[in-house]
Amino acid sequence: MTYFFPSGFEWGVSTASYQIEGAAELRGRSVWDTFSETPGRVLNGDTGAIACDHFHRYRDDIALMAELGVRHYRFSISWPRVMPEGRGAVNEGGLAFYERLVDCLLEYGITPHATLFHWDSPQALEDRYGSWRSREMAQDFADYATVVVGRLCDRISHWMTINEIFCFTHMGYGVNQVPLHAPGTTVKTAKETWQTSHHALLAHGLGCQAIRAASRQPCSIALVDNFLATVPFAETPEHIAAAQTAFHTTGTNGGIVFPALTGEYSPLLLERLGSDAPDIRPGDLETIHQPLDAFGFNVYSGSVVRAADNDQGYETLDFRESYPRLHMPWLWVVPDGLYWGVRHISETLNRPDLRVFISENGCAAQDEVNSQGEILDLERIFYLRQYLQAAHRATAEGYPLTGYFLWSFMDNFEWAWGCDRRFGITYVDYSTQQRIPKASFHWYADCVRENRVV
Repeated sequence: MTYFFPSGFEWGVSTASYQIEGAAELRGRSVWDTFSETPGRVLNGDTGAIACDHFHRYRDDIALMAELGVRHYRFSISWPRVMPEGRGAVNEGGLAFYERLVDCLLEYGITPHATLFHWDSPQALEDRYGSWRSREMAQDFADYATVVVGRLCDRISHWMTINEIFCFTHMGYGVNQVPLHAPGTTVKTAKETWQTSHHALLAHGLGCQAIRAASRQPCSIALVDNFLATVPFAETPEHIAAAQTAFHTTGTNGGIVFPALTGEYSPLLLERLGSDAPDIRPGDLETIHQPLDAFGFNVYSGSVVRAADNDQGYETLDFRESYPRLHMPWLWVVPDGLYWGVRHISETLNRPDLRVFISENGCAAQDEVNSQGEILDLERIFYLRQYLQAAHRATAEGYPLTGYFLWSFMDNFEWAWGCDRRFGITYVDYSTQQRIPKASFHWYADCVRENRVV
């Protein structure tokens, strides 16, 4: 079978500001600076202070991107680089960097897709009011969005508000334990954590309004989320129904993607949360449920569900240690998670109108440079090929999947794992900042050139 994608399918790559830019001395502090400088929080004591030094090397990196052949690049803008205190004064040097970056992309015929927030919130707002624990954060985010879009809207028409709300709220605020992500705040109840993700949803809603008000040209606005796709054990009516029911209460789906795309928290989730549900003020859900032009789905794995004779009507199956997994504890290989995630948006959430793109997909592998100077990351090619075949299935069945952004263009600072885990199709030697395209880089270039899975 040949896996050709529809004409006009958008092939791209993704990165994020804190993970690649470096040049920390030229911006305000973020919560990830503080978190990574705290002993014991990040593997090997790594920080994003230098990372891939992309701030100074962006021209060479974009030239390499052009060599790859992609025509779309998803990157994020650093809030503390633009507004060092999170509000008020604007850092002209920070905005000028993003102008240069986008101008360079456009020179190479690469369309910029900008994410306004990818976890690196200003430390100043954490100090001022506890960042996402406060409703003030939502308005400050909208004000920041207004500044960025006002400056860059003549160059950028594809905007994403926020990346993966779950990861900087539910993984950043731990109930009676130290969480794995910044700001690394311990809270006493699950309700406090759910309140942070509610505030992030408000920021998304207010951010959508701010983008539309500030942009002087028509633009596309998306939310990006890594909801957990529930995959039926077998594609029979009873198991499909079980996967659709499970979608409500798996992970944080019912409290993030549901309100954003349907205007309501899942009733099944609210019933399960009880008194731990967040406080929702009148008008909040209307603010959160803004019209979107597209939805970005970050997918790496999936959750396998089968029908069961219990109160829930389903059960989630555990992966055994022998099940295929790549170089992260959670990176189980579940290609059908991509297909079913796209299908859940159209069917379970009843949004067949909403265009979807894969905003991140990729894997960490144990990459090493061999004696010939090559990185033969065959396991990454194995992984990507299967996920792209699942993407092809979604398009072939008529679901509105219109693009694919591989994570990541290059190895980078991988949050609490520091520089130890490599997700890139370009190898980065952090001691020299040398870039070496991996075998997967050349394989993906063939996919892009031929518009199919090779």
